[in-house]
Amino acid sequence: MHRGSSRRQQGITLVGLIVMLALAGVVGVLGLKVVPTVIEFMSIKKAIAAAKADGKTPVEIRASFDRQASVGYIDSISSKDLDVVKDGDELDINVAYQKKIPLIGPTWLLIDYSATTVKGVASKPAA
Repeated sequence: MHRGSSRRQQGITLVGLIVMLALAGVVGVLGLKVVPTVIEFMSIKKAIAAAKADGKTPVEIRASFDRQASVGYIDSISSKDLDVVKDGDELDINVAYQKKIPLIGPTWLLIDYSATTVKGVASKPAA
């Protein structure tokens, strides 16, 4: 029999819940793979800034970067990848590299990172 007050059911269906959990899982896995590369990039930016402050010649800058890289767990680049250029009386350091992150099967995520110590120039990852 039918009661006097009928209420609409509210909530999420089981299929909707599964889809939402799957999407959250994909975003979570993607975040777990990308965040370490961003943290490493931040370490690289700090290392090139410290190397610029420590060194007066390109050789000293590269040696200082190698010391910073060994302490900061930087594996993506080495001091050979640094582009040290003379700008007037001071030396500027530029670095650019790509990071390939495997996703599923033949699919990869490619992130371009670049940083510089030139004042007034923003250095950020470009995806």
